[in-house]
Amino acid sequence: MTSSPRDRRVSQRIGAIAESATLKVDAKAKALKAEGRPVIGFGAGEPDFPTPGYIVDAAVDAARDPKNHRYTPAGGLPELKAAIVAKTKRDSGLEITPAQVLVTNGGKQAVYQSFAAMLDPGDEVLLPAPYWTTYPECIQLAGGAAVEVFADETQGYKVTVDQLEAARTERTKVLLFVSPSNPTGAVYTADEIRAIGAWVAEHGLWVVTDEIYEHLLYDGVETGSIATLCPEIADYTIVLNGVAKTYAMTGWRVGWMIGPTDLVKAATNLQSHATSNVANVSQRAAVAALQGDLSAVDEMRTAFDRRRRTIVAMLNEIDGVLCPTPEGAFYAFPSVKGLLGREHGGRVIDTSADLAEYILDKAEVAVVPGEAFGAPGYLRLSYALGDDDLVEGITRLQKLFS
Repeated sequence: MTSSPRDRRVSQRIGAIAESATLKVDAKAKALKAEGRPVIGFGAGEPDFPTPGYIVDAAVDAARDPKNHRYTPAGGLPELKAAIVAKTKRDSGLEITPAQVLVTNGGKQAVYQSFAAMLDPGDEVLLPAPYWTTYPECIQLAGGAAVEVFADETQGYKVTVDQLEAARTERTKVLLFVSPSNPTGAVYTADEIRAIGAWVAEHGLWVVTDEIYEHLLYDGVETGSIATLCPEIADYTIVLNGVAKTYAMTGWRVGWMIGPTDLVKAATNLQSHATSNVANVSQRAAVAALQGDLSAVDEMRTAFDRRRRTIVAMLNEIDGVLCPTPEGAFYAFPSVKGLLGREHGGRVIDTSADLAEYILDKAEVAVVPGEAFGAPGYLRLSYALGDDDLVEGITRLQKLFS
């Protein structure tokens, strides 16, 4: 019997994409909460603070202005592009022009469109692991191949130049560089970044750097943007950023990419057909965020720092868990290899994916398994949740594995 075109329901390209593991865990936790179960979620990387009031006020004003009820340039409002130019100079020391900026529907669209604009079939992207779950999917969707370079807790979850060189081939085009890191919270020092930048320059590679967590740094670590610390590669670097994490604006969906004008123009052309402009009300809110001071950010960082110290100390009290202290972002990434291969609840658990399911079932705590980040044997826990919930959630884990 011959097959029908209807038998090929989903394209191979889209069918190969995995669901976002972090959003899946968060959705399951929220569904269980809706059923009345007292689930505590460490899954989503989302600040628990409300968006600062002055930003919300700007959005309300924008919603009442009829000019925001119409189409605007696909690449972003001129006012927002100007604010991004000023913010980038203020925070990173990098001088750019509005033509180098594309405003996107959240950071994820910036990630995908950057790779879509850069990669041809067979091009390789060096992907330090553990990595954010969305990166390899975007690389694959854009036609490239992700080459994982793994760094475990013994090296602070940071890859070395020697590791990168060992993974480089004649097909390598791009290094994806993320600091502070999601999922590990690792932060590269300025000297480490300079060494990697010099290696990139030596081999004529491109860099895509995600700086969404740039303001969430702790312990006085000396770091910076690779585009600024390594000016020799600034013209071959795409910088990704957005307002989501810094200003507690995850739901507003405003990100951006910064890069050479030809690549930004190509990505803008793609966006003009995919989504057109980001919602104008959200863009106006982002203008207010970027033009305001960083006092709200400082308050959130103080709370995150407190929670960081608490979660690391409590996790390290669990026999079989080893949790390094993160220096950035709002994630703890403990090794749970000491819990695997042991009996829990009457059965032997061999993987961190099974362990995460066991934790949700028995302790009603939602965590993301390391498999989602290219790191089996680990868990990711976001500490961007209330202090009381954090302590209660980790206390449940302590009791579960006592």
